Amino acid sequence: MEVTHAVEFLLLVLLEKLSWSDTKVVLPDANVTCIIPEDCILPCSFKPTSTVVIHWYKQQIPVHSYYYNKDQFGLQNKHFSGRTGLFNSHIPHGNASLLLRRVKVQDRGRYKCYTSTRKRNQEMFVNLEVKAPIQTVTITMTDEWVTCSSQNVYPVPQISWATNPPSAQDVIGNSTIRTTDHKGLFTVESMVRIVGNLTSYTYLCSFKSADKTQVWTASWKNQEGLTHEEGRPLLIPCNAPQMLLNFSLSWTFSSSSEPTLILKYDNRTRHTVNQWEGQAELDQDLVLLGDASLLLKKPDSQDHSGTYTCTFSTLNSKHILQTNVNITVAAMSVDEQSMQRSWWSTAASAAFVLFTVIVALLQCVKQNAKANSTTSHRHNGTGVIEGGLLLYMDLNPHGAELDKERAHDQASSLVTGLDDSDRTLGASPEAEQEEEPVEPAGDANEEQRFDCSEPV
Repeated sequence: MEVTHAVEFLLLVLLEKLSWSDTKVVLPDANVTCIIPEDCILPCSFKPTSTVVIHWYKQQIPVHSYYYNKDQFGLQNKHFSGRTGLFNSHIPHGNASLLLRRVKVQDRGRYKCYTSTRKRNQEMFVNLEVKAPIQTVTITMTDEWVTCSSQNVYPVPQISWATNPPSAQDVIGNSTIRTTDHKGLFTVESMVRIVGNLTSYTYLCSFKSADKTQVWTASWKNQEGLTHEEGRPLLIPCNAPQMLLNFSLSWTFSSSSEPTLILKYDNRTRHTVNQWEGQAELDQDLVLLGDASLLLKKPDSQDHSGTYTCTFSTLNSKHILQTNVNITVAAMSVDEQSMQRSWWSTAASAAFVLFTVIVALLQCVKQNAKANSTTSHRHNGTGVIEGGLLLYMDLNPHGAELDKERAHDQASSLVTGLDDSDRTLGASPEAEQEEEPVEPAGDANEEQRFDCSEPV
């Protein structure tokens, strides 16, 4: 393999020696910085003639060749295979620039552009630098550490830390870890230990690119937790750390599961996507001023207790504010539930008493009806028992006095002739018929007085 490369190199040198002109011009170096993994142009120009030979090298490694009016890939190094090209239509106009596609970390270095015409030979050198810009910085917080990290960057950026307000001790004793992948890109992770309470400071990290053309910042603030009664409106504060021109905003919520999106807002379009429509809202006029506080209209103790995260994002910054919210059952609601249980208990007791009274009244009505029926049946006869004597009465009110006299005479005769009366009563069928219902009538009255002592 080494012999092959040596032969290729000798052939290229020979081609240069066989160029038509002995005049050689060397131009000043050009400096180019290319973005990984974008395409890049390495500039080169010459004074055109009818015929030209072009060779590109990277530290004597063949990159691209052109002669006999076409590209020649036979001597090209495999590292550049399929990634180089010239602007062939512009070559007659003196443009020998090289197009390098999908730039890699390994492409950085010093390139030579060699052109040869009938009039002269020319060399031009291009110093190529590559970089992978900071795309984003991720910031997280645990009980002990705040961590900032960025992936797929090149070269390694400078990292600094700060707190707001400034901490009493030097927080910026950070620990930074750098790792590279197979493409040569870096993953950088930097950590600082938390000072004091979690809610004491805002933590800020800053990533500055090696060429100092780019600065990316991130901040994290744990706010004081909120405890609030359910059913009452709650405002969760969130304010941008400084005045932001073009930003997007997001609110997320998490309890025991993965974070869920509440809403998103873009201040450039003033467009809002609200997943909690009717439950949460922003004041868009205040958001433009950096106040993105979230209003929960009727928070619920079960559905809305958890962690709320407010995130401001710009082209080169991210600012996070996190608040733990505990929604409690309102004390008034507990009293109302107790009163409701007491009311149902009272109502049930009253219903039971009322039912008992109604049943007792119905029994009394039945007993009174039965007693009245028995009394009416006796009065439909011609006599009643009084003092053990059978008295006959006329139910006609106009003959009341006569009935009384008859009853009195009858009673006198019965008293004076007791033996005869006994025999008469004993022998009289009518007396027997009247004596039979006397005892049941007395028993009915006793039963009525026992169950229903008060008149109905």
